[in-house]
Formats: sequence, C-alpha cells, structure tokens
Amino acid sequence: MNLEPTKRQHAVLRMIESHRSAGEPPPTFREIGQNLGIASVSAVAKHVQALRRKGLLNLSDGRSRSLDVISPLRALQNPVVHIALFGSIPAGYPQHREQEADACVSVDIETLGFKPTRNTFALRVSGDSMIGRHIVHGDVVVLEHGPEPRPGDIVAALVDGESTLKTFVRKNGRPFLKAENPKYPDLMPAEELMIQGVFKALIRKAKE
Repeated sequence: MNLEPTKRQHAVLRMIESHRSAGEPPPTFREIGQNLGIASVSAVAKHVQALRRKGLLNLSDGRSRSLDVISPLRALQNPVVHIALFGSIPAGYPQHREQEADACVSVDIETLGFKPTRNTFALRVSGDSMIGRHIVHGDVVVLEHGPEPRPGDIVAALVDGESTLKTFVRKNGRPFLKAENPKYPDLMPAEELMIQGVFKALIRKAKE
C-alpha cells in the first residue's frame, strides 16, 4: 500500500488540522466536501477511510466530529511533567527573599533525564557566580528537595537565612559553599547552612 497521501488527502488533513488549531470541532464530511469542492459526502468518506488506513487520521466513534489527525511523531512522545517554578535564586551574593511558586516548567521526562517526584522544583538563576559550572543568568535549574548533598554537588541553600546557588564543599569536615566565579567569595556559614535542594537538571532558552 502507498502510505503517502494524495494531494486531495493532504487538503483534507490540512482542513481538519486547521479546525483543531483554532480550537474548533473537526469539520463534518459535508463541510469538507463544500470547502474542497468534493462533489459528494461519500467521496469525502472514501478519502477519510484511505487516510485512516494510512495511519494519518483517527475516527474514534465513527462520526466526522471525532476526526483527529495523527502526528507521525506521536509514537515517539514521552510523558510531560509540570514542575513548580519558585521564582529566582541568586547565583551571586546571597539575598534574603521569600519563595513562592509563580509559574511551572513543562518538559518531557526523556529531555529532563530523570523522573521527578513531589519534591522536585525549579528556580530561575539570577547572577553569574556559577559560570564555571556552565550555569548562567536566566537559566532554570531543576532541583530535588531532600537528598543529602555530596561534595561537588550544586545546591540551592540558605546561608544564615539568605538564599543562594553554589557548589557544596567540605573542608576539614565543615561544610561551606563554593562560588564558581573568581569574582565571588566562598561562603562559610556563621550560624546555619540549610540545603533546600540538590541540582538535577538545567533548562536554558536560546538568547534572542
């Protein structure tokens, strides 16, 4: 069987897809015929059946209003997860700020590289203290709350009540945070170091 649709079948697919893209229900067989100059409803039905045989169109309940164009990429799609984005975090000098979710990051699991949990969250990076680890201003870092950080892990942390993104290090058994840019000092907590999350993934948008 030739799986390549004919020009007329391409036109039928484009019309159905245009309705879906506009948020409208799929056209009826009669509407397709009238729009494309196909003489009869039965002729439209034959084109639809041919497209179904070629795996390009789905008709879930036998009615034209349930027509759905099948993307050839559908079988390759992975589940999409939505991760809460809790504002920004300084990758520079620590700052005191309250964190509240103001958006979410939607990404497929394969691209993310791990399966998120209810403890997974994201932060937008502000500053340049982590450029040595290839994390720059405007990036979104995905972190996991709960795991114990190991030396060398990138972490979101509260240092004496102020938030920052740095590399977790131990020196003589004492934990501190290392900047990955020589312009910034390392951070040795005076009173408290609280790890909020351990780095898991980086999301970067192309600069316009």
